[in-house]
Amino acid sequence: MKKRIFITLLTLPLLYILLACIHIKKKKQPNIIFILSDDLKWGDIGCFGQKIIRTPNIDRLATEGIRFTQAYCGNAVSAPSRSTLMQGKHPGHARVRDNMFRGYRESLQPEDFTVASFLQQNGYKTGIFGKWGLSNHDQPGLPNDKGFDEFFGYLNQQHAHTFYPEFLYHNKERVYYPENEEQYKLEYYSKTSRYDENGVCHPNGIKDPGKGKYSFDEYASRSRDFIRNNKDHPFFLYLAYTLPHGPLIVPELGEYARENWPVPHKELAAMITRMDTEIGRVLNLLDSLDIADNTLIVFASDNGNPGDKERSVKYNGSEFPSLTDFFNSASPTRGGKGDTYDGAFHVPAIARWTSVIRPNQVSDHLWAFWDFFPTVADLIEVAPPADLDGISFLPTLLGKPQKQHDYLYWEYNRNRIIRSGKWLFHRSNGGFNELFDLTEDPQQVVDLKEKYPELTEKFVQYAREAHTPSDVYPSPEETPEAFAERLKREGIPERINNISVY
Repeated sequence: MKKRIFITLLTLPLLYILLACIHIKKKKQPNIIFILSDDLKWGDIGCFGQKIIRTPNIDRLATEGIRFTQAYCGNAVSAPSRSTLMQGKHPGHARVRDNMFRGYRESLQPEDFTVASFLQQNGYKTGIFGKWGLSNHDQPGLPNDKGFDEFFGYLNQQHAHTFYPEFLYHNKERVYYPENEEQYKLEYYSKTSRYDENGVCHPNGIKDPGKGKYSFDEYASRSRDFIRNNKDHPFFLYLAYTLPHGPLIVPELGEYARENWPVPHKELAAMITRMDTEIGRVLNLLDSLDIADNTLIVFASDNGNPGDKERSVKYNGSEFPSLTDFFNSASPTRGGKGDTYDGAFHVPAIARWTSVIRPNQVSDHLWAFWDFFPTVADLIEVAPPADLDGISFLPTLLGKPQKQHDYLYWEYNRNRIIRSGKWLFHRSNGGFNELFDLTEDPQQVVDLKEKYPELTEKFVQYAREAHTPSDVYPSPEETPEAFAERLKREGIPERINNISVY
């Protein structure tokens, strides 16, 4: 009897170990949320230095995770930036390389594989809410055909300029908002709307402001439903927010209504805080469902600073600085949206995963949007496609040794840009090279190509090897005539203007 009791006591710890191993094996794969803000400036949020606009929930992400000081978006404008994020490829290989070319918007094609498709194939429920930007309704590349189980929002970037839209898409069907009346027309949405003494917006073209449906609120609410519906299943949620992209408009100015600022300054602040409040709702929902610890959240902006050429404005007899100057939100490096210097790509970014990432970290790891796909693959321990350009930054999240890129590569408007260590190489469409030391010269004023000719030539070679010609966009240094001739040789017909096709 004593021997039997001894054997039982001896085997109990082994039994517990076996059960623990089974539990670990059965543990649900982590949820993944990527929050992409639209046209958010470097310094628009508190954790990146903002002193006036209040962003407590985004700041919470940074406090509970990692704030990245050397993170880079996919490109200098919206659509190509999103293409790199979805495809895991840099702009020399990604499908979409500009918002448009000569009035034609390119879309993802049937052969283009996305991170959403990858996760869907590996058992994830997938959803996108907000702005897709990688197809019109009559093109291949619709979200539901590119790995997303559910989509609610905008397809076309121009359509996303209307915050009180005529319709939004739920998957492939249009959801109409007759209560928005005519606000979606350019003559109304392109002009500043009136705000009453309480800071409530009276949108142009809507008779009863209380009935208007603000698109951000519509798709944000549905994104929370997606979380609730998939709380017991691993999910990938792409929150492609349209805030604070212009034209600026917000249902109410909230805490900024009484400020003696110009209306656009109040609108921008209120839009950013509204986005922050929604992020707070998402965080609270994850907490209430007890899935926060098993959810990786990545937050970033889709391109570098917009509005570098903003002018000062007069209001109530006083002259106010531009939005960028007033809020002191410019990137620490020269460049902004639509150009091709460092600030065009350098964006604020944060990652939080409370059960894994040590809180309150600051990382100078150099990564770009095309690193997200391989990071996700690393996270779920499934080999990614072999043709990706990215490198997983999961080791950085885990506090482990991190492999580095030899260089990050962008091309935009036929210019080529390389970031390698402290160096920024810029080659203009005309073939003029520039080399800058970003550590010593963040404004990229002192050209060092003559001082470092061998390094410059190495970057020239990197730029050449990184580019694959596109049949939609001219290659760097390719003349329009040469491009047209190339398409003719390849039998590619002239493309129609589809910029306003939603």
